[in-house]
Amino acid sequence: MQIRSRLTLQFIFITAGIFILALFFIYLQFRNHTRNEFFMVLESNARMTADMILRHEDELKPLATQQPQEGSSHKLPYSENIMIYNSAFQRVFAINAYEAPLATKTLENIRKLKSNRFVNGKFEAFGALVASQSGREYIVVSEGVFDDSRLRQLRNILSITFLLIIGSVAAGGWFYAGQALRPVSKIVEEVDALLPTDLSKRVRTSAENDELSHLVMTFNHLLDRIEHAFRMQRSFISNVSHELKNPLAAMDAQLQLALHKSLSPDDYQQILKSLHDDVRGLTDTAEKLLQLAKLNSEAAEIVFSDIRLDEIILQSRDMLQKIHPDYTVVLEIKDMPETEEQLLIKANEPLLRTALLNLFDNGCKFSPDHKVRVNIRFSDKGAHTVCIQDNGPGIPAQDLKRIFEPFFRSTSNMHIKGSGVGLSLVESILRLHKISIDVESGNGNGTIFRLRFAEKAR
Repeated sequence: MQIRSRLTLQFIFITAGIFILALFFIYLQFRNHTRNEFFMVLESNARMTADMILRHEDELKPLATQQPQEGSSHKLPYSENIMIYNSAFQRVFAINAYEAPLATKTLENIRKLKSNRFVNGKFEAFGALVASQSGREYIVVSEGVFDDSRLRQLRNILSITFLLIIGSVAAGGWFYAGQALRPVSKIVEEVDALLPTDLSKRVRTSAENDELSHLVMTFNHLLDRIEHAFRMQRSFISNVSHELKNPLAAMDAQLQLALHKSLSPDDYQQILKSLHDDVRGLTDTAEKLLQLAKLNSEAAEIVFSDIRLDEIILQSRDMLQKIHPDYTVVLEIKDMPETEEQLLIKANEPLLRTALLNLFDNGCKFSPDHKVRVNIRFSDKGAHTVCIQDNGPGIPAQDLKRIFEPFFRSTSNMHIKGSGVGLSLVESILRLHKISIDVESGNGNGTIFRLRFAEKAR
């Protein structure tokens, strides 16, 4: 069922429910008012008749129930009757004497209650206990047939009104639901017009600050992220091709040279060394790409455990110096905790070691003396800070926002070997560990990578 139809039906049901309750209340109030008026008339007739008849109290005698003769006019239907009973429950007066007297139990109930409304066959009746001028008690009963023609007429009017109102509500609900959903239809049309080949278009937002405007803005933000992801994907594919093509072309040229020319042993040694460096660079790039892909696709399956932050930093430094003996990592530790528990963090050891190793390697690679300083400030609450500072040429301000993009390399550092994948991998690992990273850099003043660990939950 379409939203427009569903909204219209809901509007009809809500309005119909409220309207039925209102009409039912009106009908009950009118019925009660009509019946009260009817019984007031019965009471008035009963007391006026009793007042007139009891003036001649001495002439009142018990009446016997009469049987109407064949063809008598008394056999015709009647709609009213007034009767008076003495203290012995004997009927002493009746407008229609052909009606059977009331039951003794009914009369006793009237005397007990002083006045009472009750039903006597087809009649609605009112009975009251009255006293004559001599002080004797009598029971006067006035009865009549309740005329419900006005109630039937009111029911017909209310039924017709209900149908007319519900018809109007259905038409109005259908119209206004269409008006309310018209912006949604326009949004759907604009979204349908978007093509995968051109993600630069956006859905137009209205000037009104309503829920639909927020929906359009959210959708446009989603399109921004999708466009960025597509752009990154295209850039990624292009950069991967470039990073693989250049080393392979250089390796092919060196092999061609070795195959077609007679070279000295030193030249062959130089070619083999160059080939080995290129293969190692390709292997390193491939390994980083695999780790990056695994982080993006299997993040939920990565296992975290308690590890000591100082130990993993020391392990990363030792691994770097084994690979590059000429690299130096100087550690400075401040506010060393008193207990081992305060040194523990939740992390995946191999991944966090990879991130630290890449940061140390980058700092040493770009520093003229191949040295970095690592300042570790521990916190009792777990909000540790690790600063990695080099004394290299720094990163230009315009490149700072892009250094974590895959394969991005600053134009000022193109002469230094690298794939441009390392920092992207670092950023993905730190984001997985909920570790924030800030970068401070200036031309000629070196670069500081500051890692901030989140506080431990209490």
